[in-house]
Formats: sequence, C-alpha cells, structure tokens
Amino acid sequence: MRGMPLVKMEMRKRHLTREEKKALFAAVHDALVATFKIAEHDRTQRLIEHDDGHFEIPPGHGDHYLVVEIDVFPGRSLETKRALYADIVARLEPIGIPPNDVLIVLRELPRENWGLRGGKAASDLDF
Repeated sequence: MRGMPLVKMEMRKRHLTREEKKALFAAVHDALVATFKIAEHDRTQRLIEHDDGHFEIPPGHGDHYLVVEIDVFPGRSLETKRALYADIVARLEPIGIPPNDVLIVLRELPRENWGLRGGKAASDLDF
C-alpha cells in the first residue's frame, strides 16, 4: 500500500454550504483515487477556513485561493505527481475554484514517521 494520504485544505472563509465542502473533499479525494490509486475508503481530509485577516493571498490570485497540502508515503514518480496536480485542478474548476487559485504541496514522509494502528510505525506494518 502506498496510500495513507492526509489532506489539509486552507482557504478564506466563504461560508460554504455543506454540499460545497463535500464537493471540495470529493474533488481532491477522487483525484487521489484516480492518480495515486489509493483505496476509495482511505480518506482523512480537513478543511480550515480563515478570516480574511488571517489568510494572506499572494498577488495575482483571487478570493477562491486554496492551499491543498497532501502528506503521503514516498514512492511515486514525477509523472504520477504531475497527473495528480492536473487532476485536482481540473476537478476543482467546475466547483468554482480557478486553476490559478490552487496551490498544491505534496509532502512525502518516510513510513517510520507515521504512527498507525495503535501507535505502530508504518514501516513495521505489512500493507
């Protein structure tokens, strides 16, 4: 198993409906399933919404600016990572987030840095 993604999305508070939040989660999760081949049930995602004064947006970006941080086990090719970035942006655009307003940060953390299944190092587990 090379999944175990942890997803954190941050944006300015826009008073999203429950359905809009579900669509954000689905867009990123579905891209991970399609490109990284993670299990459908393997999802831990968080959305953090900041007041305007607590979230600076870089020049040239709009109010829909979204930072997507994804922590995963290492081992995927650059081609696969590129496919993930493109897929996430493509899935977010129909729900109102322009491609230029998406920043994706992918962190590959060694398995020994993950504590799972009752506090065991992921490197000690058989996936």
